[in-house]
Amino acid sequence: MRPQVVLIEGPPEADPLIPLVAHEEMRPPVALLAHAVDEPGRSAFWPLAEFSPEWVALRWAVEHGVPARFIDLPAAHTLAWQATTGEETPEGGADEDRAPDVRTDPLAVLAEAGGYDDPERWWEDVVEHRGGGGDAPLAPFTALEEAMGALRETEENTEPDRGPASAPDRDPDHAPVPTPDHTPVPAPDRPQVPVRDRDLVREAYMRLQLRAALREFPGGAVAVVCGAWHVPALRRKVTVAADRALLKGLPKTKTDMTWVPWTHRRLSRSSGYGAGIASPGWYGHLFAAPDRPVERWLTKVAGLLREEDRIVSSAHVIEAVRLAETLAAMRGRPLPGLSETTDAVRAVMCEGSDVPLALVHDRLVVGDVLGEVPADAPAVPLQRDLTRVQRRLRLKPEALERELELDLRKDTDAGRSRLLHRLRLLGVHWGEPAASRGSTGTFRETWRLRWEPELSVRVAEAGVWGTTVLSAATARAEADALAAPGLADVTALAERCLLAELPDALPTVMRVLADRAALDTDVGHLAQALPALVRSLRYGDVRGTDTGALAEVAAGLAERVFVGLPPACAALDRDAAEEMRRHVDAVHGAVGLLGGAAPAQGDAPAPGHGDLRARWQRVLRVLSRRDTVPGVIRGRAVRLLLDDGELPADDAARLMGLALSPGTPPVDAAAWIEGFVGGGSGGGMLLVHDEKLLGLVDAWLTGVPGEAFTDVLPLLRRTFSAYEPGVRRTLGELVRRGPATRGGPTGAGGGIPGFAAEPDAARADAVVPVLSLLLGLGAHDDATGGGGAEDGTGAGDGGGAEDGTGAGDGGGAEDGTGAEDGGGAEDGERARDGDRARHDNDPVGVRT
Repeated sequence: MRPQVVLIEGPPEADPLIPLVAHEEMRPPVALLAHAVDEPGRSAFWPLAEFSPEWVALRWAVEHGVPARFIDLPAAHTLAWQATTGEETPEGGADEDRAPDVRTDPLAVLAEAGGYDDPERWWEDVVEHRGGGGDAPLAPFTALEEAMGALRETEENTEPDRGPASAPDRDPDHAPVPTPDHTPVPAPDRPQVPVRDRDLVREAYMRLQLRAALREFPGGAVAVVCGAWHVPALRRKVTVAADRALLKGLPKTKTDMTWVPWTHRRLSRSSGYGAGIASPGWYGHLFAAPDRPVERWLTKVAGLLREEDRIVSSAHVIEAVRLAETLAAMRGRPLPGLSETTDAVRAVMCEGSDVPLALVHDRLVVGDVLGEVPADAPAVPLQRDLTRVQRRLRLKPEALERELELDLRKDTDAGRSRLLHRLRLLGVHWGEPAASRGSTGTFRETWRLRWEPELSVRVAEAGVWGTTVLSAATARAEADALAAPGLADVTALAERCLLAELPDALPTVMRVLADRAALDTDVGHLAQALPALVRSLRYGDVRGTDTGALAEVAAGLAERVFVGLPPACAALDRDAAEEMRRHVDAVHGAVGLLGGAAPAQGDAPAPGHGDLRARWQRVLRVLSRRDTVPGVIRGRAVRLLLDDGELPADDAARLMGLALSPGTPPVDAAAWIEGFVGGGSGGGMLLVHDEKLLGLVDAWLTGVPGEAFTDVLPLLRRTFSAYEPGVRRTLGELVRRGPATRGGPTGAGGGIPGFAAEPDAARADAVVPVLSLLLGLGAHDDATGGGGAEDGTGAGDGGGAEDGTGAGDGGGAEDGTGAEDGGGAEDGERARDGDRARHDNDPVGVRT
């Protein structure tokens, strides 16, 4: 049959977009996106894959010059209906514990009646694998229409109060899919319309469009491509007046329509988008490979497993095909289906393991195929600018998550970083920052990228801020700064503006930051805001951003923290004290960065700021000696001073002795210990190497009264459980041996377990050349500690030896053998790269 017009279930606003389906840059899966002009977040999708009947019909109509039209209820009514009724398409499938509902999944009801537990498997056996035959190509459609009619009649008879043609709660065919983050709120002054009535309205509109097409093409064939459930309703004899009465008074809103990329994963039923396709990758394969589908599918599986370094040969493919065909014959199926091929892959290629099989299901059965739309497809200006920037930076959206390493010293990578940071400001989370594996420098960034279809909606929503990514991000940052609820939010925004390189937004953000900092009297808020502000100062080095004004605000903020911190730390309960300890740690790190960054802004410190680090150390001394300050903060202050070299070890031991004296409550003393050596700050190694501090802790712990021990035990457990297992073992061994032996420098039982009683000079000398090279100190002779060997062999970077054998970067060996990568010798000999000393008397092999 060759129809004169093709009518397709879908929003009529998309009719002007139909010619784009034949565009050479259009590649499914794609989706029609409709969104309200005044509220872009209120949107709906109509997804289509290459094997979707609607897509096939559209392609055929365009290629053969046959008119094609969408006949479903307009999106203007659908989106307005969602806003007025609060209707939301369910994101999950039907409850697995319930029997399938006639309306929500009619194929499941038919499959269950036929003895199948899987409707897709029933569909394959009854329809796909049998076909319509040469004489009756439309026979499957006729049979399916009859089945749907029987199901609708059964539903109407079982629920008489719903009316003779009432519609169900959900359309499983291609109902619009609201974005996950949008949950319309019902208007309180409008009546609630039953959700099930929507299908009645949709089918009435379809009948009107069908009548119009029959009048326009009298005597010609009209093809209608729609969900099988609607076929009986379209054939039903209903008056035009009755249909128009159903459509009268429908709410309406202005909408925009476009094509957007979609993914196979979003077509999957498990993703919650209701397209009813659990295995889109499998059906895409069947559509693209009608001849020998099983052999081609298992070949794909073998290729995937080989990419994952699994041993799969052509013999595995042959045996898997045979097993799949045998299983199909044993189960009485016409041809092997997905279940047979999956069982064959598990048994033959995966050796019975479900771990690689899960990879096959994720990559092939579902798939991560991302569609493409033409550049000239209708889109908001912001989307067009984003597409242009993506092409310029060679940053193509992909459905499969991948890591992107950026070197900000390169122009292209710096541009990519700016784009991703600007999009995050706009709420378009295409990329998420990740921890860098190779470097901790500020010139490197690591991102995890994954494009989701919903991001097209986010771009449309962000279009209200501007027509380009730069202008939109700037306007959004300024608005966020004015609306930020707290000081920490503004400082975080300032950091993000620097990362996104928004010079026009930064002055507004800095003005708001200065105003908020001047008005905020909460030391906790100030201390929470300072670290993010100081971190931002580092970004000027790589990105070339002027951070002078930022440094000025940060220094002023630090001054206010210094003044307000001691009184703010007085009389705190346990939880508040722990939170304030974290603030002290954060401020300490921020002051270290600020002290190093401030001179970079000029040769002299800013007027009135002075030496911030020295003033901070004075604040720490005040905290360490004030009795009204909780023990966890006093202990942390002592530890920070000790680590900075501002407090001698004897003074630290004296302060610990005071804190652990009998007059101190055990709970307060335990909190002091937690602040001093708690967490992952290296406190365990401090106790290992300082026997006086360990002795004080040991003596205090053994003297805690039994009735108070249960009160301090949780604090002590939290303190020491954070240590590495090796540190805990060493501390246990030192405590077990007691104070009489752990401090002795000699004897078999003396010293720290795992450490020699005295330094090994020979082993230390062998390390000196390498350290000299790493520190850039050049070659050193014996007089300057260069680590010469006993026979006079020179060490260091290419140093010559007395016997003529040069030692390379790895240092010389005792017998004069040259090492490593090419140290030069006086007589012209050159050591090979990687040579190692092999003399039996050499106590330390030269290694890199």
